[in-house]
Amino acid sequence: VQLQASGGGLVQAGGSLRVSCVASGDTSSDFSDYALGWFRQAPGKEREFVAAISTTGGNTYYADSVKGRFTISRDNAKHTVYLQMNSLKPEDTAVYFCAADKFYTGSHYPDPRGVDFDSWGRGTQVTVSS
Repeated sequence: VQLQASGGGLVQAGGSLRVSCVASGDTSSDFSDYALGWFRQAPGKEREFVAAISTTGGNTYYADSVKGRFTISRDNAKHTVYLQMNSLKPEDTAVYFCAADKFYTGSHYPDPRGVDFDSWGRGTQVTVSS
C-alpha cells in the first residue's frame, strides 16, 4: 500500500494542526484490514512513535509525550488516517510519517521502533515556533 501524508506546516506554540495520510494501491485488501500509525523524526534524532490505531479504530495508543494533546483517528471510507495535534510545543517539531500494516492489527501497544509496520509514507514537516 502507498501512503501519502499531508497537512504539515508552521504553527505557533499552543496552536493546533491536523495532518492526514491517504492510502492507495493495494487492491487485494481493504483499508480496514490495516492498523495505522504515526511516527516522527526531528533533526539529529531517531524516529519515534507518536500514535497508532487498530484496524477497527477501537484501540488507540499514544506516546507519553503526546498523550492528552494528540488524537489519532481513521476514516475507512476515505482510506485516510488523521492526527489531530493540539497544544503544540516547539519540541513537537519534526517530520511526521504515517505507517500501515495488515498483520499487526493494533491489538497491543506497538513496538516504538516501528517494526510492526511495513508500509511507510513520505513525511510531512511540522514546525512549531516558540
